[in-house]
Amino acid sequence: MPPPLFLLCFMLCISHTHQIILLPLTNSISKTQFNSTHHLLKATSTRSASRFHRQRHNQNSISLPLSSGSDYTLSFSLASNPSQSITLYMDTGSDLVWFPCAPFECILCEGKFNATTPLNVTRSHRVSCQSPACSAAHSSMSSPDLCAIARCPLDNIETSDCSSATCPPFYYAYGDGSFIARLYRDSLSMSSLFLKNFTFGCAHTALAEPTGVAGFGRGLLSLPAQLATLSPNLGNRFSYCLVSHSFDQQRVRKPSPLILGRYDDSGEGSEFVYTSMLRNPKHPYFYCVGLAGISVGKRTIPAPEMLRRVNRRGDGGVVVDSGTTFTMLPASLYNSVVSEFDRRVGRVQKRASMVEEKTGLGPCYFLEGLVEVPTVTWHFVGNDSNVVLPRENYFYEFLDGSYGIRRKVGCLMLMNGGDESELSGGPGATLGNYQQQGFEVVYDLENQRVGFAKRQCASLWDSLNRHKS
Repeated sequence: MPPPLFLLCFMLCISHTHQIILLPLTNSISKTQFNSTHHLLKATSTRSASRFHRQRHNQNSISLPLSSGSDYTLSFSLASNPSQSITLYMDTGSDLVWFPCAPFECILCEGKFNATTPLNVTRSHRVSCQSPACSAAHSSMSSPDLCAIARCPLDNIETSDCSSATCPPFYYAYGDGSFIARLYRDSLSMSSLFLKNFTFGCAHTALAEPTGVAGFGRGLLSLPAQLATLSPNLGNRFSYCLVSHSFDQQRVRKPSPLILGRYDDSGEGSEFVYTSMLRNPKHPYFYCVGLAGISVGKRTIPAPEMLRRVNRRGDGGVVVDSGTTFTMLPASLYNSVVSEFDRRVGRVQKRASMVEEKTGLGPCYFLEGLVEVPTVTWHFVGNDSNVVLPRENYFYEFLDGSYGIRRKVGCLMLMNGGDESELSGGPGATLGNYQQQGFEVVYDLENQRVGFAKRQCASLWDSLNRHKS
């Protein structure tokens, strides 16, 4: 069966000389948006929890519902409107590229981060109701049903002659927002890449969602999936390396490299540690992996069985997610990790309970003298699939003035996702982007695996740019 027309046109415009496409990811978190570190951490922890718990209540939505926004953005433009840059959240937990289009009405968007001016798409082309992309946007509804909704005459439906009937609008729900959009196609310009007939969602109405998303999840409409159809080298493997920032303004502003395709990483230091992707029948767009346990210092805490695999109902596994900030763990594992961590740190440092209340994180401690913190290691399912986290990836230190004087405090940056009995219908845990800082995280779709390699991400960006030029 030949590929659909919208992909055929797309294929003809990829240059086979491209080995990689290098794009800058920009961190959208800024302390200027918040009046204190407490406010920043509370907002971020609340959004992480909202996104995680929403993952198991998406009966009517076509992709992973997020809480509003993500942490990292990328930019591109359309050929029909080359002067206007489109800035979107990059998200491995979503399978659609969409953005606001003029005229755009956004309800309850006051105070929300808004990265893009609504785009005029009058010169873009609407997608047909017969397109596989239309079916994908409508949760795999059949083309005849979609064309009937689009008011294509019955005799045309029977003869599959509804190419002039456009794909109906679709509803897309997120953790604390939603939108209604139509599918369009246009030529997309991204770095040195020019893609004809790229398919995207165009929203004119949204609830609490002023900024669009570049979906990198597993699905027909995601950016990697569309790339893979025309250039497997670019679409079947991508990676990012998030610059370690600890919410520091200077480091937050540094670009984090997003790499489409494969490059020679022999000179970049440590090798990748890989773990296999797990298929999720209920949420096929997730990048799920298995977790065997977590070590705190020399003590290894086994993960509950639900984190090692995904069952037929779609329960279990760990989602590797660029859009969630903090890692969420089931209560049994979280409590065991916290207990061991507190046993090691709490015997020397005093708990800061008011800081815990204000940030939504814990345990937190007042830090005095030399602070020794146990090493935290993730043991993924697989042979020697062990990832040792740098201290700054799980223990955040900052100055606090809650008690009338400024004192140094530190908080464990992992979160309680709830009891296992409450986690049915979705993943058991999420590996957030804060814990991914300072690693190149590769999504190897050809070999169905996720890899982690320790990197100096700012240096990697400079190195790849030098090789590119």
